[in-house]
Amino acid sequence: MDRRIHYFKSPIVEALLDIRVELPPDVKLDDLQRIHDRISDLYPNREEQLLFKAEITGGASVSATANQSQVGYLYSSESRTKVLQIKMDGLTYSHLAPYDSWENFRDEARSLWGIYQEIANPKAIITQSIRYVNRFDIPLPIRDFKDYFLTFPEVSPNLPFQGLSGCFMQLQIPQEDISAMLLLSQAIIPPHSENVVSVLLDIN
Repeated sequence: MDRRIHYFKSPIVEALLDIRVELPPDVKLDDLQRIHDRISDLYPNREEQLLFKAEITGGASVSATANQSQVGYLYSSESRTKVLQIKMDGLTYSHLAPYDSWENFRDEARSLWGIYQEIANPKAIITQSIRYVNRFDIPLPIRDFKDYFLTFPEVSPNLPFQGLSGCFMQLQIPQEDISAMLLLSQAIIPPHSENVVSVLLDIN
């Protein structure tokens, strides 16, 4: 049975595919620039990704050094709702709100990964993950968070006050059928307005 539901107002604020790889030693950062030649019509915005390092040495005197190095490229669509990060250790594709559907996200990610494979020719895939970050703005008053979420922290009935002003929960749940790990994070975050409680649900 297909239980997928297409919501008119999706709570997804970001969908993300991340693939970490090992590249052949002869592939250089400049080689990855060729990827933009293939996608520049859909991802016209281009930025360099930099890594900043700082080191502080103590002793009789204190000294500090800092340096930066380029580690990859960031490309985004005209609306900046689609973002592609290309680095020497892999590819990250993000789709920001408004989110459309899994099928469109999957097909776009598959196309971008195919271009990365063709140009970078990775030796091996180290890790791969799909992540969905959801934001729910729930109108006050709330009787029970479990009216909205099947999984949520439960306050002991022995405590005199049953309300929550904040929380953070993270669960690691093995997914044996696909040899993967589900990392589920949930937290109450600052709301957009005074009449709602905002909950972040991060499914990785």
